[in-house]
Amino acid sequence: MASTPIRTCVLGVGLAGLTFHIPFILALPDLFTLTAVLERNSSSPGGKLHERFGISVHIHRTLHSVLEDPNIDLIVVGTPNATHYEFAKSALLAGKHVLVDKPVTTTAEEAKELGELARSKNLVLYPFQNRRWDSDFLALRRLLSEPSHTSESLGDLVEFNSHFDRYRAALKGTWKDEAGPASGQTYDLGSHLIDQALVLFGRPKSITAFIENARNKGDPDVDDSFTIFLRYPAGTVSPHPFTAILRAHVLSVRASQLRYKVRGTQGTFIKYGLDTQEDQLRVLPEPNHIHAAGFGSEPEELWGTLENLGADGSIKKSRWPSTEPGGYVNLFRNLASVIRDGAEQGIKWEESVSVIEIVELAHQSSKERRTLEVSLA
Repeated sequence: MASTPIRTCVLGVGLAGLTFHIPFILALPDLFTLTAVLERNSSSPGGKLHERFGISVHIHRTLHSVLEDPNIDLIVVGTPNATHYEFAKSALLAGKHVLVDKPVTTTAEEAKELGELARSKNLVLYPFQNRRWDSDFLALRRLLSEPSHTSESLGDLVEFNSHFDRYRAALKGTWKDEAGPASGQTYDLGSHLIDQALVLFGRPKSITAFIENARNKGDPDVDDSFTIFLRYPAGTVSPHPFTAILRAHVLSVRASQLRYKVRGTQGTFIKYGLDTQEDQLRVLPEPNHIHAAGFGSEPEELWGTLENLGADGSIKKSRWPSTEPGGYVNLFRNLASVIRDGAEQGIKWEESVSVIEIVELAHQSSKERRTLEVSLA
């Protein structure tokens, strides 16, 4: 007999809830049922969910009423960054499983505490690092797994560049422009870039970071741009000393932005443009379109380019296709398997702790204007 769908409540019906969480919950009715949402204020009786998808569920107005609801098994925390720790902790104490958006907490100590609490209560605590399922990241992982003797291998890696730029000259006028715990782009976009780098290369030996408010607008303590150097000594990632450079800038034109540039002894990989899923989700007519052909697929013009050095010294140029569509839906499928069947988490909580540790070190490095050693996990 099929298992009962996991009764789910989403905290917050802003961009995170309506774009990155609710569509997947609705698109997987065998795995989840959307029981309720937390929406403190609403301009219509049915709330933002009804406005967006024409669907009505119970609307809680306070976190307390969510926690007291016996018809909720899983709570999705999609609220402003500074609330993640408090809301996730309250949900775990109430006996609920939790999916928490990135950045999972403000500090690594908070993240460790939540992990210990979840273990003590035998509950699932899952970090929402969805961009492990970006189409171009999947293509990059496939490329880096190429055997060194093949003509498409990059050889021994030397340098990795990962960018997530956008052009936004004006402030948005939301909580993201306000100073406070876990504010700024290093916590926001940096959580994605750091997570991907740690997946590919592990923890670095040292970190040097430059974090700034490049627009010189709003609160100067709210960073909108960063450059982070993660340094790996020879013999770890590669026989050569290796550097991962992570960058986000708010004054870059998004349409032509560099996404990846990876240098090796036998070649270079260059990729422009972003994964298509976010743009598709923003205009999604109804959740089942997540399963439609073409969802998450990158057009060929966005595929990466390989430049390989031949034995005769010539350079061979070719495309490296993003053949596997992006699949944020796979995060939710794995989450359901973990809750229902005790499957292994595709993203372990300890990995999200490491992300916050690197974010904290990046801020410290930038503030103190020095390179910092990174301890072993």
